Amino acid sequence: MPDAVVIGAGPNGMVAANLLADAGWSVAVVEEQPEPGGGVRHDRGVDPDFVNDLFSSFYPLAAASPVVAGLRLEDHGLRWSHAPHVLAHPLSDGRCAVLDRRVDVTADSLEAFHPGDGAAWRGLHEVWERLRPDLLDALFTPFPPLKATARLAVRLRGAGGLRMARTMILPVRRMGEEEFRGEGGRLLLAGNALHADLAPEAAGSGGFGWLMSMLGQTYGFPVPVGGSGALIEALTRRLRSRGGTVRCGQRVNRVLVREGRAVGVRTADGDTVAARRAVLADVSVPALYGELVDSEHLPSQLLSDLERFQWDFATFKVDWALDGPVPWQAERAAGAGTVHLADGVDELTRFAAQVAMHQVPDRPFALFGQMTTADPSRSPRGTESAWAYTHVPQLIKSDAGDEGLTGTWDTKEQELMADRVERQVERFAPGFRSLIRARRILAPPTLQALDGNLHGGAINGGTAAMHQQLVFRPVPGAGRPETPVRGLFLASASAHPGGGVHGAPGANAARAALRRNQPPGLTRLQRALAHRDRRGEVRPSSPR
Repeated sequence: MPDAVVIGAGPNGMVAANLLADAGWSVAVVEEQPEPGGGVRHDRGVDPDFVNDLFSSFYPLAAASPVVAGLRLEDHGLRWSHAPHVLAHPLSDGRCAVLDRRVDVTADSLEAFHPGDGAAWRGLHEVWERLRPDLLDALFTPFPPLKATARLAVRLRGAGGLRMARTMILPVRRMGEEEFRGEGGRLLLAGNALHADLAPEAAGSGGFGWLMSMLGQTYGFPVPVGGSGALIEALTRRLRSRGGTVRCGQRVNRVLVREGRAVGVRTADGDTVAARRAVLADVSVPALYGELVDSEHLPSQLLSDLERFQWDFATFKVDWALDGPVPWQAERAAGAGTVHLADGVDELTRFAAQVAMHQVPDRPFALFGQMTTADPSRSPRGTESAWAYTHVPQLIKSDAGDEGLTGTWDTKEQELMADRVERQVERFAPGFRSLIRARRILAPPTLQALDGNLHGGAINGGTAAMHQQLVFRPVPGAGRPETPVRGLFLASASAHPGGGVHGAPGANAARAALRRNQPPGLTRLQRALAHRDRRGEVRPSSPR
């Protein structure tokens, strides 16, 4: 009988399992899919000579995460690679905003849009450098992050206090207008805000766009060499080296509860995996409380609150094998790993409004990934492994285009939408479609079939809007990994701090499980040694 059972071998589940194993626990991970990884996997399904990531690709949050750094995955085979530029946002007139790990390069690209905007970017970066240590500490530690928040408050006073706090909660459109005279800086902020489901007019979208931009400025948008799954392979090797096990192809359909405590799980084929100390669930919160745990074990208020839980936008993704580099009209886009495709902030607003009205956008804002540019091992020399994804509504009522898409996502609708995405790419890269050797379409139902946590193609475990963050995530008053069932901990992106490959929800759940299982009478020093220190290390506790 293992000390802990972890449901789900996504990045959060694997981080949690590793931290528990570091503390001396025996751990069994149970995964529904035939391989570990969740939303971090790659294959050669588009063309045998090309590596394509199935879901996520670029990992600024992993690069910034003290959780990931503390696991020292480089010792287990993980290597990172960067494109020459982090990100580009071209316009149809040939102008291009560029985010680069060199501040001067970023600033110079924005200066070309309007004199003085380079200095404005440097000003935002100076604030970031002042706040970064405590801001990241607050982001990646359990809620409420009291110590980090107190330190951050002190730094905020030095950075302008209430004025800076006001800037962070601004809609990204307004923030861009206040900070920049030209369109370049506004494009970088707004495009990065739409990595989540935050419209340019949404409160707090400015702070999120600024955070993602500054993460890229400092850490880049790195990719694992060889494919995104290399990150999970390193986590799996590390776990197995510490005695942990990963059981794939086994769907958990019930958390077993006895006398108010989680004691194990039951799989769809009838097997029982008992847990001596804890069960950690790297699953969405609606799945945990709506399917895996019997309602009799849950407070009625929690079940009522779940009816108001909001998913993030659905995702539609296309993968390509290209016979040559993308023929960008704006030459500087050629060196970027990620390219944002929308012809200005107004077009971003138009796109977000169509999604909010439950319409399939006619000009979909696309995030375009140039994977061979970021990692030359992904395809033969002179070719490009590429993808693009866009957001669509979870519930579709109409098509803003003229093709009558309804959201059934049958074969015909998938092909029509993929063609629409390709037309959007062609606006900024004339001749793109002539380079396509092969393509693969991943519509919302396909994404969910490949990873049950991606409900309807939602990739962030629930909306990133302010009403479902911090103390409101996943429901009001449930901002910590502990659940109403003793010994059961929520370890997925549905928990604080939310989506992104950074491991924080898994780490927070592991820490909570360790705290709840400390022998009585431990000294403060011994308790401290039982948990991960600020460098990310985990040391086993001693009862003496």
